[in-house]
Amino acid sequence: MINDLESYKSIKKWKESKMYSCLSNASLLNQLHDSVMNKVFEVASIRLNKGNPPCSFSWFVTGSGGRYEQGLISDQDHGIIFEISSTENEKFFMELGREISYGLDIVGYPYCQGNIMSSNPTWCKSLEQWRAQLLIWMEKNSWDTIRNLQIFYDARHLHGTDSYVDELKSFIYNYQKKHPMLLKRLIENVMHIKRSVGPLGQIIVEEHGEHQGSIDLKYAAFLPYVNAIRILAIKEGLTETSTLVRIDRLCQIKKYGEVLQSMKSNFQKLLDYRLSLTHIQSYKDTHFLNIKNLHSQEKKEIKRILKDGKKLHHYVCELVEKGCE
Repeated sequence: MINDLESYKSIKKWKESKMYSCLSNASLLNQLHDSVMNKVFEVASIRLNKGNPPCSFSWFVTGSGGRYEQGLISDQDHGIIFEISSTENEKFFMELGREISYGLDIVGYPYCQGNIMSSNPTWCKSLEQWRAQLLIWMEKNSWDTIRNLQIFYDARHLHGTDSYVDELKSFIYNYQKKHPMLLKRLIENVMHIKRSVGPLGQIIVEEHGEHQGSIDLKYAAFLPYVNAIRILAIKEGLTETSTLVRIDRLCQIKKYGEVLQSMKSNFQKLLDYRLSLTHIQSYKDTHFLNIKNLHSQEKKEIKRILKDGKKLHHYVCELVEKGCE
């Protein structure tokens, strides 16, 4: 039982014993990831041996974890929001953040190369400090700040007080309602998508290296859907994080229904294709699908999904451009 796990190594062993039984269903796999990450949080808190937290807080996950879209191997993307600003509280939650990051790495979630972790002061702040930081990200027109803003909007509460993340998302929504140019800056940040289908209709694959002959699922397939749907979610003030759930909610809005009708099944297919990648050694390997391993019907399906993702991306770009005229 997971309640009996008392160390990071035992959590890792438990995780590995359950992982492959979840590979037929993306939802089950992400429920397992949630259980593992919550247990790491509990062990990290015990290992600090400092008693109860000094104030209420929320520990959240973001990235693919925030969107319920993790594969077999996933890196870390998480942060902390605590209620009251003080030197003591900052010290406590930074120490907790470092311990969580350390524990997750041992359990099998490698450190985030972009340093989006609770051990980074940028992602571990009080509620008041988070509001100030989000305002800076929304007003400063740089690639990094806009990227961070989009990463935060995929945040999903995992442990502690569950209202802080949604409160900050409402802050973003209210700002962009008054400043519609923010959506244009968000679009500009994700304007360039990786070419996936050539002029003759061929699927563009990696030409060199260890993934030669494979399509980059993350950049060529997933991101056109994820980025476009996230921007619509910000535009409409949706707090849900799952791309599939966001599509459901957006389809309830008349102007999106027809455009997004086939996008949910497309995205579910992408999740299924990634779950088929079981013989992998690293987080990077989870993003590459070898086209040679697909039969002709699957290749046609992948090509259609790639084309639809590009159309969706262009649709959202044009929608935002018109709204800013």
